[in-house]
Amino acid sequence: MQKPKTKNFRYYLKWVSWFLLGQIVLINISASIYAYKFTHFYDPPTSRISSQNIFNKTWKLFVGPKFYKDTNEAEPLFAYETIQLKTSDGIPIDAWYSKTDSSNTCIILIHGYSVNKTVLVNEAVMFKRWGCSVLLFDLRGHGKSGDHATTFGVKETDELQKAFAFAKQRGNSRIILYGVSLGAAISIKAVAENKIQPNAIIADACFESLHQHFRARARILGFPTEPFASLLTCWVGIEKGYNGFRHDVSSYSKKVNCPVLVEWGEKDPYVTREETESIFKNLSSKNKTLVVYPNAEHGAFLEKDPLSWEKEIQTFLKTIQ
Repeated sequence: MQKPKTKNFRYYLKWVSWFLLGQIVLINISASIYAYKFTHFYDPPTSRISSQNIFNKTWKLFVGPKFYKDTNEAEPLFAYETIQLKTSDGIPIDAWYSKTDSSNTCIILIHGYSVNKTVLVNEAVMFKRWGCSVLLFDLRGHGKSGDHATTFGVKETDELQKAFAFAKQRGNSRIILYGVSLGAAISIKAVAENKIQPNAIIADACFESLHQHFRARARILGFPTEPFASLLTCWVGIEKGYNGFRHDVSSYSKKVNCPVLVEWGEKDPYVTREETESIFKNLSSKNKTLVVYPNAEHGAFLEKDPLSWEKEIQTFLKTIQ
């Protein structure tokens, strides 16, 4: 009687194994599609009307959301000139430069993921009011710059390097980086790799690592953080040609010696306090400040608490040589 039981056990084990293998394959297919969509931006659709039946919703859950390239950019109210930069691999970068007479200080403003340079116009207005020149640009794949893809900050240090060189050529001897979210990560990485040497960095709402960022994405989408975040980090790296687990801002911070102001909002759904404190702790700079905005979300500090933002930024600027 033992042989039939053994045969049945092997039969069921085989089908369970095939089922689990199928699930693993499907999960990785889904993760690879999510990875592609998180790193590519689509042209805006002519119509956003779509079916909302159960099959359509299930399919969208399997393949992930689409992110659209936002080319709608209202002109700033201050005088500026449009600059065309170009990355080392030939991608055109659209930028705005506004010179303040008799100033040798330029603030380079770097926006975050899936938006464009216009989201930092209000901050640029404040820096102009304080007597600084400003330079804003669209990251590759964003706004009016070329391409439809992002590497989440791995290659984007190149356009920041080009923007920094432009600011230097225009006679600015004191250059400060103001990066938000992805822009903050790019700023820290560029300095850590010794591609540029700014006088200071202001880093708002910066994620600790690509892996931690995708853990946040999982929470927002309602997925378990693992294995979603690890699979996505792995597949983004495979598709973009780098090790996603080594894209770690906290590690980059150890090589940053210039003055740094780190800012974070307690209501930020994308970046945790622990991530922020890890980046701040690892900074090698002797002149570093951490500011927390109790009522702010992801990088909206000037909007949510303008008086505190102005005070903290001006105080920090006074400490920079």
